Amino acid sequence: MVDELVRCGWPTGHVDYLEYHDHEWGRPTTSDARLFEKICLEGFQSGLSWLTILRKRDRFREVFAGFDFVTVAEFGEDDVERLLTDTGIIRHRGKIEATINNAQRAVEMVDTEGSIVDWIWEWAVETPERHDGGIPTQTDRSAALAKELKRRGWKFFGPTTAYAFMQSEGLTNDHDDTCFVHDACEAERAAFLSGRELRPAD
Repeated sequence: MVDELVRCGWPTGHVDYLEYHDHEWGRPTTSDARLFEKICLEGFQSGLSWLTILRKRDRFREVFAGFDFVTVAEFGEDDVERLLTDTGIIRHRGKIEATINNAQRAVEMVDTEGSIVDWIWEWAVETPERHDGGIPTQTDRSAALAKELKRRGWKFFGPTTAYAFMQSEGLTNDHDDTCFVHDACEAERAAFLSGRELRPAD
């Protein structure tokens, strides 16, 4: 640890993790582009460590046009081949093609729902779920979110990926109660949730 602050147990040993935990994880994201970016990066992370993605994130942003989904939606096969040769990202054809597909689905969502932010935040929870006292890897809520996005044509976004996304974007607050940023994240969540209608639990 680089200081004496009390944190969650997972961001240990790496400055990149500490920065991400302290300033990003669990805080509401209010930008459609940033939410789209996180959905894509969570997909790229599947089977890998999040630290790997964090260290490649700047390059991901460069090659995917800052995750401007309107631009990425126009990527074609030449772009796929170009990205498959870029050692600065995860060179996985399925994940690259899923990102382009999801950009097209994001454009559709903005057309039909008004914004990704407003639609995604309907899936937030007021009280985090706990299984046997611990933080789960997926929940009924994340499974339902993944199922609905799949129905809409999104790819590489299953229930576990969906829950990691919900944790990171503040749709749930899974900071330990003793973590020094828990209360700040909860206050930010409460302010962002104010006036919003959440989807009822199944």
